[in-house]
Amino acid sequence: MRRLRRAAKSDRYTRDMGSADEAVRPWRESAPYWEKYRETIRVMFAPVTEALVVGASVGSGHTVLDIATGPGEPALTIASMVGEGQVWGIDPAPEMVEAARREATRLGLGNARFEVGFADQLPFANDTFDAVVSRFGAMFFPSPTDAVREILRVLKPTGKLALVVWGSVERNPFFYALDRVLERYIETPPPAPDAPNAFRFSRPGELLEVLNEAGVANASERVLSFQIEAPISAEDFWAVRSEMSEKLRARVAALGDRLPQVRQEAIEAFQEYAKGDGMSFASDVLIVSGSKRG
Repeated sequence: MRRLRRAAKSDRYTRDMGSADEAVRPWRESAPYWEKYRETIRVMFAPVTEALVVGASVGSGHTVLDIATGPGEPALTIASMVGEGQVWGIDPAPEMVEAARREATRLGLGNARFEVGFADQLPFANDTFDAVVSRFGAMFFPSPTDAVREILRVLKPTGKLALVVWGSVERNPFFYALDRVLERYIETPPPAPDAPNAFRFSRPGELLEVLNEAGVANASERVLSFQIEAPISAEDFWAVRSEMSEKLRARVAALGDRLPQVRQEAIEAFQEYAKGDGMSFASDVLIVSGSKRG
């Protein structure tokens, strides 16, 4: 793609990436599990992908950027929708990017490309994309305001962006169903204020304020309430949740010989959310969107 900024290959960019190694390490280590559970994750968050497509006004023929794509979603889903358009996905973890490339090849999606990259140093030229999306990535941006300004830089003058973050933990049993069991055995200190974490922007208005500060036009926020439908058993859900997160893997490993008891308690707690042949969790997320120009 001629608009891929070659500066991304420079020594300066490589050094910047090296300074972020510690922040990226958990995602590099988690990549095999995200690839392992790829299809389950895609199904669980399909309603969020659909909302991002609407929020960023993604259409046929568009060139779209997916930031913090992980092993390729929602970039791959969007690539199947834009026809002759093109989709780029970036992620700071090389292992995630390789997983995304493997899936694009398997699906035969020649219009999906993936690169290692950071949200606040996008390796693309100005005015490249019709739309930019990020699904559960903004909470982990090292500098959210700088990242949004970079998004505006690479958007075309008529382009739109849409970002989604988790709402309050109290309204997301997908998280707390397991956390409440683990808390009975392992104390977990709360994250430092504004530290990157899943609920960094869970308070309404916080991420919207970032968009306004960065200069996004027509910035707006809405709550999306939906069901996380996981076509798996409670036992399988234990594996998905406990393996996807580096922090959860560490907490589970620290259980030692208490692990079988905790696992059984967690599976029993998950039964509250069993539905037919799968699991169903009510969920709230926040979708913030806007445009490059008013």
